[in-house]
This record gives sequence, C-alpha cells and structure tokens, in this order.
Amino acid sequence: MIEFRNIFKSFGSKHVLRDVSLTVERGQVLFVVGLSGAGKSVLVKHLVGLMKPDGGQVLLDGVDITDLSERAYYPVRKRCAMVFQHSTLFDSMSLCENVMLPLRKHKGLSHEQARVTAIQFLSRVQMDHMADRFPSDIGDGLRKRVAIARALTLDPDFVIFDEPTTGLDPLAAANVDQLIRALSDEQGVTSIVVSHDLRSIFTVADRIAMIYQGEIRLDGTPEEFRTTSDPVVHQFIRGLAEGPMVL
Repeated sequence: MIEFRNIFKSFGSKHVLRDVSLTVERGQVLFVVGLSGAGKSVLVKHLVGLMKPDGGQVLLDGVDITDLSERAYYPVRKRCAMVFQHSTLFDSMSLCENVMLPLRKHKGLSHEQARVTAIQFLSRVQMDHMADRFPSDIGDGLRKRVAIARALTLDPDFVIFDEPTTGLDPLAAANVDQLIRALSDEQGVTSIVVSHDLRSIFTVADRIAMIYQGEIRLDGTPEEFRTTSDPVVHQFIRGLAEGPMVL
C-alpha cells in the first residue's frame, strides 16, 4: 500500500535519512522507532507532502506521489490522516465542532448533519458524552482521542500517529494504544505509529522498523526485536543507558 523507496533527506550538513526503504502493508500497524532526532517523523511526513525527499520515491498503491504539487496532494491527504503529537485541536471550538470541521469543509454537510455525524465519530472513541466541552476542559489523553475522531471523519485508508502516547499517563496511553489496535482489527485501517514508547511498541505493533543513524537498522516483528542479537537494537528495546548506541 505504501512504499518509501531509497529516501535521502538532509538539513544542511546533517544527514537525517540515508537510503531508507520501507513498505507498509494494508491493514497493518507499523511502528517506526528510534532515538529522538533519528528521523522517524521526518520519514512519515514525506507521505503527506509536508516534506520532500532529497532523493528517492514515495509510492501509494504503486503510484509515485513524490513530486506532486500542493493541490495534487489534497486527495492523498484525504486518504491519509495524520494525528500530530499535540492533538492540534482548536481551543475556541467545542470538541464536537472540532470534529465537525472537516465534515463541513470537505464533505459539504449541513451544520445539523455534521453534528450528528461528529457525535457518531466521537462515540467511536468513547467521547460523545463530552461533545460540547472544550479542549481546555479535558486532559491530554482525551484530547488525543478527539484528534483521532477528527482524523477518521474522511474515512482514511491509513492514519499516521506521531508520538501518540508522549506525555500521557499510563492509563491514558493504554487507552490510546487500544484504540489504534482496534482501528486495525475492526476497521482495517492501516496505521503508521512514530514512537519510542516501549510498552506501546510491544503491545500494539504488527511490525517494527527501527531507524538508527539515518538507516533502517531492523525491520521485523515484535518477536524478532525481542530475540535479535543486534547489540544496538538490544540496548534500545531494553532502555539501557550503557551500550554501543551513539546518542
């Protein structure tokens, strides 16, 4: 469904991605992991045109989307929703109004139709009872759920989650994890999750790709990560302070 093919990306003299190739299968939950600043978010932003590679290609269902114009990316972004790390809800709008916005803008629904549909999406993330509250009234974990509901309004084929559990308490993080897993199991949504949350990685992922020093160090199942003899991967997944990793 999605293919990153030989991606190179640099910022000035800093080489962030060096010949990175990665395929994401339909319906899969893929975790992209690595140290902070390893290039995880940089890689996935190429998919929705927020960044352009210095070299290489991004393919969606076999179609090269690497060099599309801004306008040509619109249909791609409708198929690919992105949930940012900080939720990006509009503070001046209620939770329901936040979810209604893409329904009115992109689907042309009336106010009443959009509200009914938004409530349905909020119910999918167990937030319909808070529809008329504002983002400032609720915690980070609940705001993340609303952001996911908003991302789902255009019925995307796949969703990118950028550090979805960062800053959340363990219970809120577990709830977000369960939601990501359910989207795949129950609705067939393909998910790419950028994370360094070890608990999430091994409870949610179908597959894991680790970026280290600009390259894919290991691409495999959770079990392959647990049993690998690679000392760098071993240090990362165990959260060890001592080891061969260059910080």
